[in-house]
Amino acid sequence: MSRIQSLSSPFLLGFDQIERALDRVSKAADGYPPYNIERLRAAEGKPERLRITLAVAGFSREDLDITVEQKELTIRGRQRDDSGSREYLHRGIAARQFQRTFVLADGIEVVGADLRDGLLSVDLEQPERMSQVRRVDISSGGAK
Repeated sequence: MSRIQSLSSPFLLGFDQIERALDRVSKAADGYPPYNIERLRAAEGKPERLRITLAVAGFSREDLDITVEQKELTIRGRQRDDSGSREYLHRGIAARQFQRTFVLADGIEVVGADLRDGLLSVDLEQPERMSQVRRVDISSGGAK
């Protein structure tokens, strides 16, 4: 991936991590399993949430693994191949593994996951941030 010119500006200090995140996301091009991302409005004292829903028909709770590490939400699915215990005349549903990774912004928290009717829903929350203004003192004299 070529370097993004707008992130190379001398006024954008420390944004090289965003460029690396964009590079990781662009490499995750596999479309399986399909997913939705929806915004859930704030209600009953809860802040606004995001919900990622993946179509994981055929996967049980034990076949799925959700981890959060270094601002990345990773969802993995591993189905056990039961071809030894069954005799198939036609096999169109494969025991397929997958891994989906989502890069999370600062402050985003995974608050729960639910598996129902072949859909895995993962809820994310970002508490409202209070605007902070901090005064920086200017010293006079020599270097520190």
